[in-house]
Amino acid sequence: MISAHHPCRQCGACCIAPSISSLDKPAGIRCPHLTSGHTCSIFGAASRPRVCSSYPPGEECGNSFTEAMEILTRLETLTSPARGEDQ
Repeated sequence: MISAHHPCRQCGACCIAPSISSLDKPAGIRCPHLTSGHTCSIFGAASRPRVCSSYPPGEECGNSFTEAMEILTRLETLTSPARGEDQ
């Protein structure tokens, strides 16, 4: 679902910044399914992780790729299970 207020810019930040455990993709690493055109090569496929297909673009996408990466990286850090081990 894409928000009319925050349409997807297809920058790929949401496929790079967060970890995707079902793909064993660590945070900050480009998803192997992210194409050079910043689209998902398994979009619409049954193999696409639920976390990806249910992600709606929003304010966390910012106004640019750089801003989206900063916001999403900060959110990833704040919600990482490993964060509790560092405190």
